[in-house]
Amino acid sequence: MANIKSAMKRIQVAERNRLRNKSYKSAVKTLTKTYYAALDAYAADPSDEEKKQAVDSSMSAAFSKIDKAVKRGSIHKNAAARRKSKLAHARKKQEASA
Repeated sequence: MANIKSAMKRIQVAERNRLRNKSYKSAVKTLTKTYYAALDAYAADPSDEEKKQAVDSSMSAAFSKIDKAVKRGSIHKNAAARRKSKLAHARKKQEASA
């Protein structure tokens, strides 16, 4: 344990930031899984209503959360671009097969 006051404050800040980063990363993973589940549901029943409601909304939610995580510094911008590209590629692949 640190004895210097500024070091103790830095420990508190680091813990706060760790929890915030963990929250963003967890949310990104959850929304990504939700998006893939929506894609699978769309593959099972390819209708315009299903596409608009599930796929489009879950994709925009995932993209939004990824961008917010980058803004906060939880994930690197190149990692975010890679994740968004992977999501877009999965959608394009799904549409090509349908």
